[in-house]
Amino acid sequence: MAVPGPTVTVIVANSLAAGARAGLWNVLGTQLGLFVLITILAFGFGALMSAIAPVFTVVRIVGAAYLMYLGVKLWRARGATLELRNNGSSLPAMRYFWQGFFVLLANPKALFFFGAFIPQFVNPAQPVIPQVFAFGLLFMLVGGVLDSLYAFAAGKAGKWLTHTRVVWLERISGTFLLGGGAWLLAQGQR
Repeated sequence: MAVPGPTVTVIVANSLAAGARAGLWNVLGTQLGLFVLITILAFGFGALMSAIAPVFTVVRIVGAAYLMYLGVKLWRARGATLELRNNGSSLPAMRYFWQGFFVLLANPKALFFFGAFIPQFVNPAQPVIPQVFAFGLLFMLVGGVLDSLYAFAAGKAGKWLTHTRVVWLERISGTFLLGGGAWLLAQGQR
């Protein structure tokens, strides 16, 4: 869970640009996205996947395009995130929230991860739904803490960044987002 992915990249980029508060709103959005995925898993992952498989293809493509859009936006920022931070301007909190939510849901691999990981620990002799929610909520708790630490660390680090360092961080973050989007698109080619 500590390995950075697209959601952590967005959390760090927003925390650098607008402070830890922005990243924490991203974290809340990703937590809602995780809860949605856990609910899907608890109430019938297999049946749902066969019924709406084409929808996941669309979600994957739209999600990949969104990640790539964010990556291009960071590449073209040229240090603008530092200016936003210095001016104290940022997006409304709910924009960060929904951005975190959609970035998490844009990666249907998260659902497949839960579908492969959580059932290994479910006791079939006990009611399944409460167990899936218990394991999922534990995952959310640990993930929320780690993602919040990323937000706080990046928010603190953002105060000491120079223009040159911000440009490099924007480009590195943009590259990761572009790579994540390309990876999501490539998953459909298999």
